[in-house]
Amino acid sequence: MPRSHRVAVLGGGSFGTVIANLVACNGHRVCLWGRNAGTVAAINARHENAEYLPGYRLDDKLRATTVLEDAVSDIDILCVAVPSASFRAIVRTLAPLVGPGTLLVSLTKGIEAGGFQLMSEILREEMPHNPCAVLSGPNLAGEIAAGHVTGTVVASDSDAINTTLHDLLHSDRFLVYASRDMYGVELGGALKNVYAILAGLGAALAFGENTIGMLLTRSLAEMSRFAVQMGANPLTFLGLAGVGDLFVTCSSPLSRNYRIGYAVGKGEPLEAVLAGMDQVAEGINTLALLKAEADHRGVSMPLVNGLYGILHQQRPVSEIFSDMMSSEQARDVEFAVG
Repeated sequence: MPRSHRVAVLGGGSFGTVIANLVACNGHRVCLWGRNAGTVAAINARHENAEYLPGYRLDDKLRATTVLEDAVSDIDILCVAVPSASFRAIVRTLAPLVGPGTLLVSLTKGIEAGGFQLMSEILREEMPHNPCAVLSGPNLAGEIAAGHVTGTVVASDSDAINTTLHDLLHSDRFLVYASRDMYGVELGGALKNVYAILAGLGAALAFGENTIGMLLTRSLAEMSRFAVQMGANPLTFLGLAGVGDLFVTCSSPLSRNYRIGYAVGKGEPLEAVLAGMDQVAEGINTLALLKAEADHRGVSMPLVNGLYGILHQQRPVSEIFSDMMSSEQARDVEFAVG
């Protein structure tokens, strides 16, 4: 029989809520931490996070709290689903509250501003004595809540950890796959947010299907080109955390990043679009960080350059294609033999 776990999930948004509920539905004790006292009280009283997932019934074994010490008391697995901008501060607060045997799992798809550190790197810096893992993939929270079959990837440097997380989360509607390329899985989850903005922009401007197909595949080439420079395995980008996540977020209005691109493409100012969103869209922050890092490393990323110019330098959309025609590498598949 699989072991019963005591789990905390930090972050009361849509994704943190569905992951906490999956854990509870699999028979584990789980506490969801959130900042909003009204949302927490409603979860405990009505078993629903009406702010982010109205109508989604939460398991009775899931409880919520606004008190961090309460959430992480007597746990053996801690999942962190807070925005990247507050990730380090929260993890630093956690460090003295969590024992060294507690498994840390990042659910956040983002990159820390002021450098180029992924969430797992922050976990290792702030809590170096704890094992850690990441979870990523084409995981739109609304579809998970609706019961659509979903696949995800858990990644760590330990097969035993991957097996633990598989047993914790896997069900007939939520399929869990494993990887040893933790950096590549996490990087794919962060980078695809940038290209989802581009896809939304293209949808708003009625790009043709041929154009969308080209942009998607060139996006994948750019992602994997950059990731290899950072030490990731390019084959990771052929899986759920790469092409799977890229395709979903670049084709669904459920994606916050896609919605940003669509709104900008329809003429709305970027600042107004961001001000009207109820959850963080990580792609905007990632775009600036990715461009700076690519420029520093000399990695060719014409789509990133073009999108940055449109959002931050008032360049016309046609500049995306100008950059591609003038600077894109001519090779179609870069990491194939021959």
